[in-house]
Amino acid sequence: MSLLALPTRKTGALHGRVVLISGAQGGLGSAAAQACAGAGATVVLLGRKPPKLNRVYDACAKLGPEPLLYPLDLEGAAPDDYAEMADRLQRELGRLDGVLHCAAEFRGLTPLEHTDPADFARAVHVNLTAPWWLSQACLPLLKQAPDAALVFALDDMSRVGQAYWGGYGLAHHGLSAIVGMLHAELANSSVRVAALQPGPMRTSLRAKAYAEDDDAQARDPADYADACVTLLSSAGAAHRGEIWSVRA
Repeated sequence: MSLLALPTRKTGALHGRVVLISGAQGGLGSAAAQACAGAGATVVLLGRKPPKLNRVYDACAKLGPEPLLYPLDLEGAAPDDYAEMADRLQRELGRLDGVLHCAAEFRGLTPLEHTDPADFARAVHVNLTAPWWLSQACLPLLKQAPDAALVFALDDMSRVGQAYWGGYGLAHHGLSAIVGMLHAELANSSVRVAALQPGPMRTSLRAKAYAEDDDAQARDPADYADACVTLLSSAGAAHRGEIWSVRA
């Protein structure tokens, strides 16, 4: 794991690239989508809330190339749905240069003993299984790009491994393992695998964990958007296989 200060945005760092962002309507996803558009990428906005996606679409369209909307609920999507998505990207855009996983499912802090089985299964599926299914469907298309990036947004491992984080915490530890495993398996390919572990962010997810959040270090998700651009750009080669822990 590397621990570095926030990078500086480079205009045009993603020029000509196509980048898919899951959870694009959320805090980090929305900020990253706009930063990627401003850096020249054609952004594919994937999420389950069309009204919010439309607002992100409008913001991205003002900053860079026209984005593409792809409403999809990760909770209910099956592997065939991801395969269909990859086929559509191939037909309509002809390429895919990066995937950034920002989608998250978290219902609040609960002892494992008292966690509703359906809530536990949902958290593991949306935060671990679905990102992998999406990645697996996109890998053939990513491998066609000369320099592609597969990036996972991770929560603080030391925090979500503690009591009460349930399926969400377990899923993020699984994602951390996927980063190392995929990096080893794709080391000789054009696809780079990495993870971004931002510092505490003021998001709706964090509000579910901390009703009274007085952490002065909590930042706006936009403060970490440039780090997403870095990992998706050619500069991300410096972080291949890493969990990049970034603090503002």
